[in-house]
Amino acid sequence: MARICELTGKGRLVGNNVSHANNKTKRTFLPNLQNVTLLSDSLARGVKLRVSTNGLRSVEHVGGLDNWLLKTNDEKLSLRARRLKREIAKKGEVTAA
Repeated sequence: MARICELTGKGRLVGNNVSHANNKTKRTFLPNLQNVTLLSDSLARGVKLRVSTNGLRSVEHVGGLDNWLLKTNDEKLSLRARRLKREIAKKGEVTAA
């Protein structure tokens, strides 16, 4: 499983460990990913996603999973999140009509 946030697209970064003697060795910086169940208001069920803690804070700030998915660009989202976004948009169209 790739270490990428399903909502924000945040992945690993590559950098250097630098010693006191200024020796440089490669290292990776991994995002803080958590397995969480987020509640979808329009679908009336929980959705399990692998999300970074930064992504969780963003979702809460925007006002929930549904708002986050509808406002976010598709390129950042994982395949599962894109399918979820499509499902939520369909539910919104049905209730609006």
